[in-house]
Amino acid sequence: MDIILVPGFWLDASSWRHVTPPLVAAGHRVHPVTLPGLESPDAPRAGIGLRTHVDAVTALVDSFDHPVVLVGHSGGGAVIHAVVDARPERVARAIYVDSGPLADGVAVNDELPTEGDEIPLPDWGVFGDADLVGLTEQLREEFRDRAVPQPLGTAVEPQRLQDERRYSVPVTVITCEFTREELEGWIEAGFPQVSELARIADVEYVELPTGHWPQFSRPAELGEAIAAAVDRG
Repeated sequence: MDIILVPGFWLDASSWRHVTPPLVAAGHRVHPVTLPGLESPDAPRAGIGLRTHVDAVTALVDSFDHPVVLVGHSGGGAVIHAVVDARPERVARAIYVDSGPLADGVAVNDELPTEGDEIPLPDWGVFGDADLVGLTEQLREEFRDRAVPQPLGTAVEPQRLQDERRYSVPVTVITCEFTREELEGWIEAGFPQVSELARIADVEYVELPTGHWPQFSRPAELGEAIAAAVDRG
């Protein structure tokens, strides 16, 4: 299977480098993505929005002549959900890593501190304790050294969806800083943050207890969880 790996904010394709070995060992072909504006600290970021990232990943999906698996971490979850909406017949499974499908009209995160057209990686104090579980001082230093400012538009531009066939694409949610029980409780309570997830016909939950960045704190286990989800599909 061809697996497209979409990183979350501040990260490029190399952030998946310790996740991919179990996928390759299982016989899959992996395609980690560097999204527009994340190529380097000096890359231009003005005018890049969520749709820019969605269009880039949609073009990659279109380059294959068969269905693919999409994996999105954090803000990358919003990207892959919009790609599922754009190409529901071309996605065999969508896998959300400590994230989920973002509803129409909602922005990924419009509360992060900004500088001009970009959002630098904030101080660690901006994040909650649950986000940082497993992120040792060494990993934090490595993360900050590799972090690229996020284009502002990708965080504040609203999601746009239009094809309800997206609800028929199978989904795996790999939960890290929350449990399956908590997530199912939010769905039952009708929380708006999980309104899209509640409408998907085929959803499975896989718990991988750690913080918000399992590609750093538990990369091998994350790779194995993705491979298992693909195999079950």
